[in-house]
Amino acid sequence: MSDHDQSFLEAPIEGKLFENLSAKEQRFVELEELIGDPDTQNDRAKFQEILKEHGMTATIVGNFREYKRVVSELAEARELAEGDDPEMRELGLAEIEPLEVAGRQSARDIRITILDQQVEGADAVIFEIRAGAGGDEAALFASDLFKMYSLYCEKHRFKIEVLEENQTDLGGYKEIIFGVKGKGAYSRFCFESGGHRVQRVPTTETQGRIHTSAVTVAVMPEVEETEVEIADKDLRIDTFCASGPGGQKVNKTASAVRITHIPTGVVVSIQDEKSQHKNKSKAMRVLRSRIKEADDRQRHEKEATLRRTLIGSGDRSDRIRTYNYPQNRITDHRIGVSVHGLERFMAGEIDDLLFQLEAHDREERVQNL
Repeated sequence: MSDHDQSFLEAPIEGKLFENLSAKEQRFVELEELIGDPDTQNDRAKFQEILKEHGMTATIVGNFREYKRVVSELAEARELAEGDDPEMRELGLAEIEPLEVAGRQSARDIRITILDQQVEGADAVIFEIRAGAGGDEAALFASDLFKMYSLYCEKHRFKIEVLEENQTDLGGYKEIIFGVKGKGAYSRFCFESGGHRVQRVPTTETQGRIHTSAVTVAVMPEVEETEVEIADKDLRIDTFCASGPGGQKVNKTASAVRITHIPTGVVVSIQDEKSQHKNKSKAMRVLRSRIKEADDRQRHEKEATLRRTLIGSGDRSDRIRTYNYPQNRITDHRIGVSVHGLERFMAGEIDDLLFQLEAHDREERVQNL
């Protein structure tokens, strides 16, 4: 972080930021009163919701109260330092510097907490990997990316659950949808959304020519049922027989499910399970996350001041990274960083690049705070 950003983080809390923090503190007081209200306690769902909001607000409000305390004591010390009593003046002068240091640290704590809360996300996410331009080679690379993320999750003890897969005859994926659960999963993977381009000689290439193929990745926080209201009347649910590679039928019962959300036009098809009920349950998980993602994207477009510029529009067609096999190089185009060692990278050793993306994102958010 640059010296300019350091000084910005430690600048006095004032203006709109002070007003927003005061409003948060007032809300925190209201939440404490609600927690002690017997009527609230009797409504279990509401009580849990209030406890969650209270917990999310406690740190920032504690930091804000500490900042106000230090500012108040600093004002008193300066007043003493300007008084007529020599002893009190000396006492005030002795207190000013440590209180100024404490004030800068307290302001920094507030801004760092805000930045951290902006990237705190769900502990469960849904990945969607789709083959784009490049035919079979793109599908094979989609499979390679799935293996890369799977190996990373295995190293970090994240749990993976395949929700839907559409394989090709060569073992690639036209599409694979899977869930990942683990502490801070969204903040870890949120920068993976976008277009991933690969440059290499496909196994099917007989003349040794390098081909360029594309795969799109979307990472969405998994949404709880209570977070997105979906009315039954807004859904069209179709069932059909599941199919395997090449389109052949893999069972004779209509266990596969296609759910269309009529207001938004979002469609989800799941056929991974033999049970229609399980496929419907998985499809609803994906549907909720897609609707929430579209909702968030619209809100971010309206509230551009708090937008995380690093992940751009969130458009899955945005090219974010190139995997160049002949040069043994991975380039992330958002931060202009290239790293070598493709074999290690594809084996799930991607922490270094993820940390650089996170650091760059923090720099961007400091500028936009």
